[in-house]
Amino acid sequence: MPKTSAGLLLYRRRAAGVEVLVGHMGGPFWARKDAGGWSIPKGEHGPDEEPRDVALREFAEELGSPAPVADLVPLGEVRQSGGKRLTAWAAEGDLDAAAAVSNTFSLEWPPRSGRVQEFPEIDRAAWLTVEEARAKLVVGQVPLLDRLLDVIDAQRSDEDSSH
Repeated sequence: MPKTSAGLLLYRRRAAGVEVLVGHMGGPFWARKDAGGWSIPKGEHGPDEEPRDVALREFAEELGSPAPVADLVPLGEVRQSGGKRLTAWAAEGDLDAAAAVSNTFSLEWPPRSGRVQEFPEIDRAAWLTVEEARAKLVVGQVPLLDRLLDVIDAQRSDEDSSH
């Protein structure tokens, strides 16, 4: 059974375009990786959990504050490497990325040393343009950026037709 996770892609509109909030994955494996080392806030969930609730919980755990949003727009599901399925939502909002404080996980490091250390799930967060995020996100999450742009374009069309 492939693992399932849920996440939230927070975005904001700026004069230069759309920016998304992403986190650099923590721990020694990702420490020196930039390209492909970033992710939307997300986490695994079991079959008895509501994915939307998990996306909101994981956002709060990985960034240290609740998602500053009311409306979530579904972005659907993507498959990541290893077969893990990620269901994601988008929401427009703002948050101080520099103030993000992640929860931690335990890992024996160095391997087979017997020393267990704590590492943040996300060691830093940043607002990136969609193009910057395209180069930094793990490959399996990149399609979420195009889906987000489609959602924003549809919202603009709706706004234009209502005026």
